[in-house]
Parts: sequence; C-alpha cells; structure tokens
Amino acid sequence: MTSLTVPCVLMRAGTSRGPFFLREWLPEGDEARDQALIGAIGASDLLQVDGVGGGSTLTSKVAIVSKSTQPGCDVDYLFAQVGVGDKSVDTRPNCGNMLSGVAPFAIEQGLVAARDGQTRVRVYNVNTRSRIDVTVQTPGGRVVYEGATGIDGVAGTAAPIQLDFLDAWGAVTGSVFPTGHRIDTVLGTELTCIDAAMPLMIVRAADLGLRGDEAPADLDAHPGLLARLETLRRAAGELMGLGDVSASVIPKPVIVSAGHDAHSITSRYFTPKRCHASHAVTGAIGVSAAFALPGTVASSAVGAEGPRRVTVLHPQGRIDVEVEIEGRGEHAAIRRAALVRTARKILQGQLHIPDYVFSKPIPGDKPMNPLKQLAKPLIAAALAAAAPLALAAYPSKTITIVVPTAAGGGNDAMARTIAQKLGPLLGQTIIIDNRAGANGSIASEYVARATPDGHTLMFGYIATHSMNPALQKLRYDPVADFEPVGLVGYSPTLMVANAAAPVKDVRDLVAQLKAKPDKYTYASAGNGTAPHFAAELFKMNAGVVMLGVPYKGSAPAVSDTIGGQTQFMFPSLFTALPHVKSGKLKAMAVAGPKRSPLLPDVPTLKEAGVDGVDVQQWYGFFAPAKTPKDIIVQLNKALNQVLNDKEIIKRIEDHGADVDTSTPEQLGLLVKSELAKWKGVVQKAKLTAD
Repeated sequence: MTSLTVPCVLMRAGTSRGPFFLREWLPEGDEARDQALIGAIGASDLLQVDGVGGGSTLTSKVAIVSKSTQPGCDVDYLFAQVGVGDKSVDTRPNCGNMLSGVAPFAIEQGLVAARDGQTRVRVYNVNTRSRIDVTVQTPGGRVVYEGATGIDGVAGTAAPIQLDFLDAWGAVTGSVFPTGHRIDTVLGTELTCIDAAMPLMIVRAADLGLRGDEAPADLDAHPGLLARLETLRRAAGELMGLGDVSASVIPKPVIVSAGHDAHSITSRYFTPKRCHASHAVTGAIGVSAAFALPGTVASSAVGAEGPRRVTVLHPQGRIDVEVEIEGRGEHAAIRRAALVRTARKILQGQLHIPDYVFSKPIPGDKPMNPLKQLAKPLIAAALAAAAPLALAAYPSKTITIVVPTAAGGGNDAMARTIAQKLGPLLGQTIIIDNRAGANGSIASEYVARATPDGHTLMFGYIATHSMNPALQKLRYDPVADFEPVGLVGYSPTLMVANAAAPVKDVRDLVAQLKAKPDKYTYASAGNGTAPHFAAELFKMNAGVVMLGVPYKGSAPAVSDTIGGQTQFMFPSLFTALPHVKSGKLKAMAVAGPKRSPLLPDVPTLKEAGVDGVDVQQWYGFFAPAKTPKDIIVQLNKALNQVLNDKEIIKRIEDHGADVDTSTPEQLGLLVKSELAKWKGVVQKAKLTAD
C-alpha cells in the first residue's frame, strides 16, 4: 500500500480553518474519501500532529467542492467535520464559516467565472440540501482576500464575503420547529428546538443557574453542566426526529441570555462537548431566527415584520445578522438571513496522506507516469521470480498496531512503549493506529477482517475481548476472529475524582448520592469498557444513582474529569497515576482486592465500605484469525523478549501496571474465562449497552 498525494488548498474561512478539495482530487467512494480526510487532518491524534488539523474542532473542518448538479446552482459544497482524537467524519451538519471560503476557492479552481467587481456564486450545501448566495470581491476579474473588513475572533482585516441563506429553514428535519412547538419542556427545562441553517437546542442561561455571559473555559469547567446539556441534547434529538444523536454533533446546544439592547442576544454555542471560543455562523443564523420569531425561549421583546438586524454577542465579540420575517404571531416565519464573513488562502500545494488510514489498498500517488505504472507489475513479477524466499520472509513491510482507544490514554501509552522496542527487534517500522469509537468495536472489527499475515496486530484488552462482547452482540467474535499473541500485563482499576469535587471520601460520596441521586456524573471510556463496568458495579453495590457519560476512550474521559465536566471516573491505575501524582485527580479507592504499593494510603473500595467491585484490567496482543502459526510464535517470542527488558518493565510499572507474559494458548484461555465471568456480571447487574 502506498501513501496518497492530492492537491489541497488550506484556508482560514470565517473563524474556522481547514483544507479545501475538489471532489475529483479525493478517492472515490464515501469510505475511502472519509479515510483520506482522517489522514489529511491527522484525526487519530488529539494534537493532530500527523496532519493539518490544529487539535480543535474549529480547525478540523473540511470543504469538498464540485460543479453543481442542482438546477440554478453553481457549485456543490459538502462539509465534513473530522474528529479530534478519534477517526470520525460527520457530514450531517453544515458550517457557515467554511462556507465563506467556498466561492473564492471555486472561482480560483475555474468552476465559476469571475466578474469584474463582485461575483455572486450560488452554492448548494449538500449536507442540508439548501442554497446560499455567496458574494465575493473580484476587482479585475480575480479574487482578492485583502480588505478592510474585520470579524471578531480573527486577527487583522480582509475583503468582505456576504452570505445570503435562501432556504436553510428546516433543511435537515423538514421544519423550522421540528417538534411542532416553539417551546418544549424536557426534564423540567424549557427549550426551543429549531432547524434554521443548523439544528439547535436553545436553553435559557437562567434556567441552568447561569448568567449567560460566562467565558467558555468557565462553562467547560462548570460542574455537571456539560453532562446536563448532553442529556437534554439527546432528548431534543429524539424529539426533532434525528434519532439517537449520541454519536452525532447535531443538534448543537446553545445557552442564551439578554443582550446589550433590544436588538441583541448573548449566546454561548457548544460544539457540542465544548463551548465554542466564538460562535458558529450557522449557529448565529439559528439563534437570530429564534430571537426574531415570537414564542421561543430566545424571543426578542420587540416583534417586527420585515427585515431587521440582530446582533449575536459571543465570547470574542459579535456577529451581525440581517433577518427577514414574514407574518406575525404564530404565523411568523423566517424568509431570509444574511451576514458578512472573511476568508484567507493560507497555502496551496500537494498534501501527502499516509497509508495507515486506509482499510483497503488505494491507488498510488495520482501524479504518476503511466509508463512507470505499466512497468510496476513487470518489475514485481521479476523480483518474485528472482527472490521468492526473501519476499516470503516475515515481516516484509511496516507493522500496524491498532489501538482501540484515543491517543493519549493508558492503552495508547502502553502500546507505544512496547512498539519502540518491538520494531527494532523485528526489523521493521511499527506504527500505532488509534481507532477509537464504539467501545473498541471499530478497531476490533477492522483487525478481525485484516489480512492474516502478521502485519496488522491489535492491542486488545479486557473491554474489547471480554466486557463489551459480554454486554452486547457485536460484529466480531473475540475468540473465533482472533489469534492470541501474548499477554502484556495487568492494572488495577482506580476510583478517582475531580480535584475540586466537594467529596471527602467514598463514604461521604455514598451519603451525598443517597441524599440527592444523580448529584454527580461519572465518565467512562465507553459503554462496555472497564470504567463503565466498575462504575455500574459501584452504583449497584453502594445502592446509589449516578449519571454516566460515555466517551470514545479513556483519554477524553480523563480530560473531562480533570476539567470538571464530569466528577468521577474508574480508569486503570496505569491511566490515572500520572494525573493523581500531579494533583489533577484525587484518588478515592482501588476497585480491586488489595491496595496498590504506588498509592499505599488509598484504600480498597471494600475497605471504604463498598464490597463487590473488583475490576482487574488486562492487556494483550492479538492477530487476525488464520494468521500462520509460525508468525504467531515469532511475534510471541519477540513480545516476551520486550516485556523482559528492565527498562520497559520499569516504565510500565511506574505507571501502575504489572507486566505479565504468556504463551498464545494461555492468553486464549484467559479470554474465554473472562468472557464467561463478565457475562455473569452483566446478567446479575442487569447491565445494558444503553
């Protein structure tokens, strides 16, 4: 497999940034296209160091442009929101900020002819099936980015780009108010569900005990706020006809409060798990519509038919939106909305996308000499005839270790530690491929269906090979679809709390939760993972209620527990120990049979008064089923050699895990016994995947 090289234009568009592509530049088919976008952004890494992303949802956006197939439209625009720290691509929402770069890009790529002075481009947004007129400055028939227009959240000034939203009303759900009401009450909280350029769930700040003008960092750190918003958002998604939105970024939650005058409103827009540093353009359209229309939680005291200017106040300043309302009272409807953005081309050139993001072989670099392409099979055949034994040697190419959790977590750290020594020992480069999501199922399915030649391995653990399969029916079999390679070690589970959580110890927590159920929330690495099982066993044995918030891996779950979005978590000691030592997390108890020598003053849960919570996490390497026995033996020998290295042992043990090796057969028996054990726990505790 080879890397892919494609043309690319990197642009700052509004307050967002991302690569712009012509559709023809990317691989055919949605799956290959999405994998290319993941590689372009570097999505598997929280910092996105292997791509052009910037470690934020605002800089993990992609615009794909093509000649329009819609009558009366010039270009089609498909927006893609790429994951940060997880390999995901969501093409359901629109992005008005990235939209501001579409027309300049289309003109410069020859899709639209420029006029002298200004050029209006009618854009069809594929995501929401809506039309937007975009007006660009083109003096002398060419795009100019320089100008005197400033927008809050962006340094400097640039040429104005006007966006006129023509029919974005109900584009996703089919109705501006998809629930049939302008105000709904969910879990005792009044909210407005509106689909105007972007499906939103709008809540009054006062109803959440907030002023509404708090800084994003303060809202992100507000105890329980993000968990409450997520609960409301999921319920709103069902009411809006969007189904289960737990894996989607829409509807977006918005908190509103009074503005500076009768024509402004203060808004805090969430993405949805973080408060936006400024504000999304499409979100501003939706907030303005809710403000201008009567009967919503955001409605202006001044009701007026016809055009009016609405100012949306956000953390970085303001967005001025011109809206046009037709009709009055319950018959009032929005007809048009317009605003001004700016854009700037940052660079243009060739983008190299690594091969490890693709699940299937892809064609080589596009700029390839046809004679060389014709010669490749002839050369390969000649080499095969001349040296068949050399080609058959293992390993013969880069080895990929697939980690089922996000980069930065305990599993990722352990896999990378081992890979540093295992690669040189096997004589090949080893890359780590973080495929977080679906509680490890995405990674497990990928490896189970990989070519069984020893070049794709999995860093599996208790969740992927016993807990999650015990909890629900999956599209892989933890026993039949894998060849065990060898055990890596064990790590006890640690109950931790946010450092500022007002809880003295476990007994105090139990007392508080019994007095006020759901007072606190816990984070997990996803349903069916060890942190999820440990928390549910704790709740069952302590007789308390606590809301769980599932994440795509331990890294984001730990991050939000440190930040205060959730208050408790049950990570492995390996994952939690560095944060406990730094004071970012507070160790409450060990969810196991004995105390840890690394934290001798931390009691077990049994000692703290809650018996029956024993979750010992284990880790091991697996290969796809039918991988040749001699390759498994070679891998097991090399792995055990690495795990006998004193430096590796110390690095793993310093983080709270115990190294323990095995034969492939012993790991296979462990998987079977653990699977049976956790199936029993699921039945006894009546756990579900929901």
